[in-house]
Amino acid sequence: MPHQISVPVARRFLAIRHLLAPPRALSASPESVLAVVDRLGSLQFDPLEVAGRNHDLVLAARIAGYRRELTDQLLYGRRQLFEAYNKSLNLLPTRELPYYRIAGRPWARAGPAGCWASKAALAEKLLATIAAEGPRSSADFERTAAIAWWWGPTSAVRAVLEALAVSGRLGLARREGNRRYYDLVERLFPSDLLAIRVPEREQRRHKLLSRFRAHGLLGAAGSGELWLGIGPAALRAELRAELVDRGEIVALGVEGMRGGRFVVADELPLLAQAEREIAAEAAGAISRPGDGPAGVSFLAPLDPLMWDRDALEPLYGFDYRWEVYTPAAKRRWGYYVLPILFGDRMVGRIEPRHRPRLKVGANPRFGLGARLRPDRSARFRTGVLGGPRLVPGVWRRRRARAARRHGSPRSLSGSGVRRSRPPRTGTARASRRRPQVCQLLNLRRPAARPAEIAVSRNFTGVRTSTRLAEQ
Repeated sequence: MPHQISVPVARRFLAIRHLLAPPRALSASPESVLAVVDRLGSLQFDPLEVAGRNHDLVLAARIAGYRRELTDQLLYGRRQLFEAYNKSLNLLPTRELPYYRIAGRPWARAGPAGCWASKAALAEKLLATIAAEGPRSSADFERTAAIAWWWGPTSAVRAVLEALAVSGRLGLARREGNRRYYDLVERLFPSDLLAIRVPEREQRRHKLLSRFRAHGLLGAAGSGELWLGIGPAALRAELRAELVDRGEIVALGVEGMRGGRFVVADELPLLAQAEREIAAEAAGAISRPGDGPAGVSFLAPLDPLMWDRDALEPLYGFDYRWEVYTPAAKRRWGYYVLPILFGDRMVGRIEPRHRPRLKVGANPRFGLGARLRPDRSARFRTGVLGGPRLVPGVWRRRRARAARRHGSPRSLSGSGVRRSRPPRTGTARASRRRPQVCQLLNLRRPAARPAEIAVSRNFTGVRTSTRLAEQ
């Protein structure tokens, strides 16, 4: 019978193995970025940059003083990371490149079936141009008519470049904003690495293992998005059994959760640490997740910890849906909402915006009913004030893009664009920059009246306000 663990142990284990207990314990360096990638296996890339790109937010929750240049250096300078499709577009360690190359698959199969018969000449033209002139983007070629593509009609040049990249003929030389510049893979990666050929079944098994490694406690089921690119359910069951037989993952059960769960075998010591900590707390010890004080983290919407949305309710009593593509009138929480992790519990949501106040809805199942426990409220406030930061430079880049688009400096407010206010001078401007607590959380209010905490914070150089309201 598989080993059984309690829900508190499962929560603590996930916080420890995700490098969130305590949060931001790593220093700001490329080596810290590699340490996070080595632990999680892959970081999902998403081009939306509301509070920072998704992978930047993932890293900012784990690395103190994180800057996006640290990851860009590994991607486009040292080439120790690369982009490939694994569940979705992900950042992966370059040493794993052979597991994601489609070595024996012609480039024409990368795309909707039947749409490539007439594009061979265009593909050869693009390859010849890049070989002769160096990295090029779709904007460097003559605009062509749109064709059917994975997500909808797309220009033929862009679609063929992406197909050549997916099939391994081209690689990503760099990004300028979200514009991708492609080059021949033999110019980007060592020849001995490119010479390695991995059988297709082994590639799929490795990809399945990467999903278990990314989340840390996945089950056999879950949304279809979790298993994209691996194969049908029957094949996944075979590959999962092979991983168990090889000792790479270990089955266990979580009390109150249906179905079995799986832990990567080399993380069993972290599971044992979580069991010891929870047992000590049950005996009266102070809660110290990861042998440190409980800290506050803002989680990216596509953080690996959030991949299994169905597990959030039984583990955390937390309901979360990423509503960025949901019509505004149908959104429950907001456009780009980040879950808040306090220690090993999800306690609320925060929607970062430029200038407007940041709305946070507290999790009603955290602590005592609808209110934070008194012994945790001060630590939570301290964690918010001294803890998480959004990715530096986000608002500055958004203002620069608005200026290029509209021809004059602008500031962004929500989804609209409006003129900046005149700069403040003197003591008034200086005082606005100082973080200060406006109101403490009132735990003695009746549950029918929401308790609030208003905290002035300085996010990436822009004064904002955080409002915590229990729902």
